[in-house]
Amino acid sequence: MASGTKPSFASTTVGLAVGVTAAVVLACAGGAYLYSKHHMRSLLKGARATALAEGDLIRVALEHQMIENDRTLIAKMMESFRKQSWVERLVLLDRAGAERELQVPADQAGSSRVIEARKGEVLRTVVPIRNRAECYGCHDPSHKINGVLILDYRTTELSQEMAHDLGWMVGGTAAITLLLVGAIGVVIRVAVLRRLQRFETAARQIAGGDLEKRVPAGGSDTISWLAREFNTMADSVTGLVGEVRHQRERLETVINSIDDGIVVLDAERRVIAANDAFLERARHSREQVLGCQCRELTPGGCTVEDCPTLACLASGARQVRLCERRTPEGQIVWEEVHASPILDSQGKLLHVVEVWRDISDRRAAEAHLAESHRLASLGTLASGFSHELNTPLATVLMCVEGILRETSGDGADEAWIRDSASIAREQILRCRGITQHFLRLSRGQRGQGEVVDLGPVIAAVARLIEPTARAHSVRVEVRPAPAGMHVRADEAELQHTLINLLLNAVQASKAGGQVTVEAEAGEQMRIRVIDDGCGIAADDQKRIFEPFFSARQGGTGLGLFLSLNFVRRWGGEIRVESIVGRGSTFEVVLPALGAA
Repeated sequence: MASGTKPSFASTTVGLAVGVTAAVVLACAGGAYLYSKHHMRSLLKGARATALAEGDLIRVALEHQMIENDRTLIAKMMESFRKQSWVERLVLLDRAGAERELQVPADQAGSSRVIEARKGEVLRTVVPIRNRAECYGCHDPSHKINGVLILDYRTTELSQEMAHDLGWMVGGTAAITLLLVGAIGVVIRVAVLRRLQRFETAARQIAGGDLEKRVPAGGSDTISWLAREFNTMADSVTGLVGEVRHQRERLETVINSIDDGIVVLDAERRVIAANDAFLERARHSREQVLGCQCRELTPGGCTVEDCPTLACLASGARQVRLCERRTPEGQIVWEEVHASPILDSQGKLLHVVEVWRDISDRRAAEAHLAESHRLASLGTLASGFSHELNTPLATVLMCVEGILRETSGDGADEAWIRDSASIAREQILRCRGITQHFLRLSRGQRGQGEVVDLGPVIAAVARLIEPTARAHSVRVEVRPAPAGMHVRADEAELQHTLINLLLNAVQASKAGGQVTVEAEAGEQMRIRVIDDGCGIAADDQKRIFEPFFSARQGGTGLGLFLSLNFVRRWGGEIRVESIVGRGSTFEVVLPALGAA
């Protein structure tokens, strides 16, 4: 029977009925056949006895009449016997006729015999007429037999009677057989099948989850014993199922308590089990995940081109991969994927267990550690560099201040010299401020900051960058900044940041290009430096703030790195948007003074 097909007790009943009917019919048919044979033999035996008795009766009568020599009476008597329906032939042969038609064996002489003729259709009675002393007057005393009486007795009526009796017997047997089969069917249906159907119902309900279902076990017959054994087995199965459920719940609790995503895949990479962490990561319910292939589970699916599960299925060995994934919120997440095989007792690979571990924090910590190492190296370098640079800067500053003291600025040449000396003094002071900042950075010191008005700072930076812009044939446009844009920061660091951004914008622009500086007030103060230059490639945008990375030939790679650190120190951020061939926009965002 196919799995899941409901058994039919009607077919069982029919099968039993057919089997019982066949057995009864065969038994009755065999009995009827044996009975008919025996009955036929009994009838033939009776017919033989009757024929023999009648033959002897006729012989005695003939002998008596022959003694009386009354042949007329003999003829009438024989004619009377011939008229009977069961007498087919009655012949009296004298000695001469008997010798020609019937030879009586010597050992049978003087005795009557009944034999079957014409294949049993006729019982022939041969009665010898003995030669007695009374007959010696007419017959030779040397002869033992004077003649033979032949009486043919038809058995047709016996056969008809037998057929009639057999018909009644067959009909009665058939009726009894039908009654017997019906009674047996009812008994089997009530006493056996209906009780067995309780087993089927109980087994189906237990398979459906009703583990408390049992079969009534009253009685002392075999089915009652079987019901008790079935209930014992059901109790054992219920206990085992309960234990399995308990262990499964414990295992699910343990697996679901793990922060790493765990999923079990078959050879077709279809999900057959998953914990809560994986479902949360895949943004799907358990019903949606089970039976699906892992590559269909976006955004939680595997994005590794070299799939670890495929490699595990091919090699049968544990595989480890790193996977970069972008969440629907746009956040980049790094995950470490471990694919481990599950083998059977013969070593055949059945399933693969994938463990997804979020290593974004670890990678960030590693990156921070690397940056810390770079900053430590940079601090050491900056400390020595600042020490070495401060001495010539002090000498140059003294010379510039001497020039300023010696020039009155009355003439045109002296006015130009004085202006140039003033600009040089400001730049030298800025350089000294930068070296002092590097020294504080290398010593781990942090300035207290001051209230800085962004308007004058932007104007001063524009003046400082103007000569460089003219040398590159680039126009710098400074849009008026709203009044009252105050932030808390180090003014020298802020100037250094804006100068770096403007220098980069001027150098990225072509001759005749334009660089625009604008400011926007609000809860956050925003300063934008916009150019129409060559733009920055997408891959380079991720690295432009790393130390010693520069997309421009000859660049040191420290300008944007230091600028970002300056701004972040005061709670700000630098954002960049760039399109290759259309220009870039750098935005410095600082908290307003009130918010700070």
